[in-house]
Amino acid sequence: MNGTSATLGRQSSKASTLWKVTLIAIPIVTLGLLIWLRQAEVNLLRQRSVSSYGSVPEFQLINQDGKNFGSADLRGKIWIADFVYSTCPGPCPMISSRMSELQEPLKITDVHLVSFTVDPAKDTPEVLRTYAERLQAEPGRWDFLTGAQSTIYNLSRNGFKLAVSDGSDAKGIPVHSTRMILVDRHGEIRGYYDATEADAVTKLVADTTHLLREQPK
Repeated sequence: MNGTSATLGRQSSKASTLWKVTLIAIPIVTLGLLIWLRQAEVNLLRQRSVSSYGSVPEFQLINQDGKNFGSADLRGKIWIADFVYSTCPGPCPMISSRMSELQEPLKITDVHLVSFTVDPAKDTPEVLRTYAERLQAEPGRWDFLTGAQSTIYNLSRNGFKLAVSDGSDAKGIPVHSTRMILVDRHGEIRGYYDATEADAVTKLVADTTHLLREQPK
């Protein structure tokens, strides 16, 4: 019996030691796996590319400060655009809120934000300046543009390939796209992001960050 007890004791001791080793090994292996997966994700991000959808034509409009502002001011910059208007009862508040959210994650970059009004008759520079202040837009980093309606609508339709109407239909309000547009340093459109989607900002920041690495200053 004593021999049997000793054998059982040794087996119990070995099992206990094995269990302790297992308990120590599990978090180490898990951590190693997480690090590997993260590195694989980073490598995949580095290898992927951001598509190109054509170039934005030259334009010149007026910003919220009443100054001329156009493609020449954006040359050599990565920028993000949207089309909204200050009295919009629909998606504009959400689109503008999404644009505002971009300011923090991109604050140490030279990425510029540009909002075009689709109701230039009402959205004067003064109105747009108030709208910008409401959104806490950073001066010099986010411009709100107005000007000739024909210029803006042509830019939306033929430049950014986005639908737009002047509100002459039964509802009587301008209709425009809910998408934000990413443009690279060469004036090429590199992505469209629907502001109504919950992950729009996350996707846009990820692609903008990739573009910043692809096209450093």
